[in-house]
Amino acid sequence: MIESWRWYGPYDKIALAEIAQTGASGIVTALHEIPYGEVWPVETIADRQAEIAGNTALGLHWNVVESLPVHEDIKRGVGDLERLFANYRQSMANLAACGIKTICYNFMPLLDWTRTQLDAPLPRGGTALRFSAPHMAAFEIHMLQRPGAENDYPPEVRDVAREWLESASDGMRRNLLTSIMAGLPGAYSRYEIDGLLIALEGYRGIGRDELRVNYARFLAEIIPAAEELGMRLCVHPDDPPRDILGLPRIVSNADDIAWVLAQQESPANGLTLCAGSLGANPINDVLAIAERFADRIHFAHLRNVKKDPDGSFEEAAHLDGDTDMVTLISVLVKEEKRRREEGREDAVIPFRPDHGQELLNDADRDTHPGYPLIGRMRGLCELRGVVRAVEHGLVG
Repeated sequence: MIESWRWYGPYDKIALAEIAQTGASGIVTALHEIPYGEVWPVETIADRQAEIAGNTALGLHWNVVESLPVHEDIKRGVGDLERLFANYRQSMANLAACGIKTICYNFMPLLDWTRTQLDAPLPRGGTALRFSAPHMAAFEIHMLQRPGAENDYPPEVRDVAREWLESASDGMRRNLLTSIMAGLPGAYSRYEIDGLLIALEGYRGIGRDELRVNYARFLAEIIPAAEELGMRLCVHPDDPPRDILGLPRIVSNADDIAWVLAQQESPANGLTLCAGSLGANPINDVLAIAERFADRIHFAHLRNVKKDPDGSFEEAAHLDGDTDMVTLISVLVKEEKRRREEGREDAVIPFRPDHGQELLNDADRDTHPGYPLIGRMRGLCELRGVVRAVEHGLVG
């Protein structure tokens, strides 16, 4: 497995030289400065690629794009779709021309990963990302006042939400909005309440079936081109794997993934196995999902969560959450062996330690939420040890 690291380019507070010291060699990044829907020029791709690989002593290379964003108009099925599809195909061609052939993307409407607290305290020190179902209910029902939001939460969660709101200061409410808006990688304009309501209005009348139609159209337009280019697209599951803000989420469980992969029966139409995203849904058996779709996994986000009965969850240490990470890695290493025996060019699966806890002096670095240096390095070290043990037949 290829040890990789998420890097936000010029926006990142963590330098490439520091990443190299973690032991990772693959860089997972994107051209965040280019607006969604516009073409990624070859020259800009090559410049970023050269920046990453320029110091050969560091041994770094750009191995995964995360993400080549899908424009909201494609998700909504409106606007000049032919131009947007053409631009996406051209960006893929330009990436392929530079030798970068794995693209992680998502089809989550409007928001990407969603959390309600960015600094939940840990018992032994440090902080973690947290999704509180009552806090999300307080935001949707009372702060946003989204029509029908109360129907999306059970009475006991609504009761806790109301109690929290009654005691919450203006600063606490502001922090809640800021936390929810934080999960927009590459999209640096954040919504206020009024702006979010306007954005949500753009999805009026779009339910699960309509979003699936629009997703199937995207795959039909993009996957054949990706196959010709020898590229691997891999969809990232919804995070959290449940409807948010009244918006449908359609990549949340095994049935959803099966539907996505069946739309285009091609190796180019694959999955990013995000153990944390899938693991946040109590109905998901992450290990079974990994085994079922192993041959279509092109990239892995290895992180862990601990779930609460009310639907809340918190980012755990990489080996300490609800998912058996040792067995999960065993599934991936076994799949790599199978691919090698078949002679596949994509035999080795890149992975990265996803969301890390903020530990020691991470809080002083002001890095992107969920992407600290020390917390992720701890995760990478733990995962590296498991990978080596599995590869040597010591476990798994």
